[in-house]
Amino acid sequence: MERLLSVDQVAELLGTTVRFPRRLIEERRITFVKVGRHVRIPETAVAAFVTANTVEPLTIRRAGLRRAA
Repeated sequence: MERLLSVDQVAELLGTTVRFPRRLIEERRITFVKVGRHVRIPETAVAAFVTANTVEPLTIRRAGLRRAA
């Protein structure tokens, strides 16, 4: 079975405050599981969220930066 993380654990893993994962849950931007009155987030959901929101750096082509005089 997959490991389920608390909101506090997710916040620590992401390096944010607890408010951020709570907002992700409220806006339904991350998968979560309700266990009674507790909310848990699967580790794979956190990894998927990070992967989906990772921005790759741009590669700049020198030739395209020349300006016409």
